[in-house]
Amino acid sequence: MISVNVLLWLGLAASLGVLLWFFVIRKKPDATSSDEAAPYDATATDVSSEVVEPSSVSFFDALTRSRTQLTQSLRGLFSGGLDEEVREDLEAVLLSADVGVETTDWILETLVTRAKAEGVDSQDGLMALLKSILSDILEPTESVVEMDPSAPHVMLMIGVNGVGKTTTIGKLAYQFQSNGQSVLLAAGDTFRAAAVEQLKTWGERLNVPVISQDSGADSASVLYDACASAKARGISVVLGDTAGRLQNKTNLMSELEKIGRVLGKLEMGAPHEVLLVLDAGTGQNAISQAREFSKAIKPTGLVLTKLDGTAKGGIVFALAREFNLPIRYVGLGEQSSDLQPFDRSAFIDALFGNPSE
Repeated sequence: MISVNVLLWLGLAASLGVLLWFFVIRKKPDATSSDEAAPYDATATDVSSEVVEPSSVSFFDALTRSRTQLTQSLRGLFSGGLDEEVREDLEAVLLSADVGVETTDWILETLVTRAKAEGVDSQDGLMALLKSILSDILEPTESVVEMDPSAPHVMLMIGVNGVGKTTTIGKLAYQFQSNGQSVLLAAGDTFRAAAVEQLKTWGERLNVPVISQDSGADSASVLYDACASAKARGISVVLGDTAGRLQNKTNLMSELEKIGRVLGKLEMGAPHEVLLVLDAGTGQNAISQAREFSKAIKPTGLVLTKLDGTAKGGIVFALAREFNLPIRYVGLGEQSSDLQPFDRSAFIDALFGNPSE
């Protein structure tokens, strides 16, 4: 007769055999098994097939959220003229659209003064006058940049992490390349290895050269080498990335100043453009960023990303009035062609379009 101990050992052995079969033999992955997850590639998140299939989103479509916020609030506001109560209501509307306190006060004072001087008191007349005032604020935002074909046109992107600098560079590279211009990318954000790899991914997809150095290298040195290389190769445009600099980091702001000095040694006028990239959805924080960056290196223009994703497009007016800088490009969507030159008329019409819908 088999003892109890033997039976227990046989049972335990059988159980171990079943477990071994289940976890080792049955679950053994092959080379194509979906059970083995691919590692996350942080560098590929912003460089999808968008560069292959550009779209053509309009300002009107992209600003749906901002238009709804503004026109629904303004609807019927001036039906009784422009008294103190209406003025307070308009103030609330503008502030909710992120126009900002100072700019809102100026708009209200200007509206009251012009309405009185021009004898405007009807609802349609006051709406048209408000639209005209807002359009006047944006007049400095329009500009045409002349590019010297005899030397590389160097564009430097600055801004904090997360606003879309590297993606903006990739989209601009695609657009310049589509226009028949040669492009070189400079991976000046040497503080983050992921940023360098992301830019290299754009370079591979677009088949454009990327100048980079090891992580932690001197950013000014990378940008200097890139500009010198572009000059030697006869390349049309250099797009330079920089670290996502927090505006309260004095040492990083000093690095920006150094970049400007070092590029000046090339005696080719570089950088020809210093574009401060701002996330339109951050509202008044974008104002703070612009103030601090301007202390280190004077931007020649602004890029507003993610304008399609916010209901507070009024930040455009606050930026325009305080900094008097051209808005060179705005992000209206995910595709490469959705980074578009700023169009003042299209922007205003998109905000005020179809107010009765």
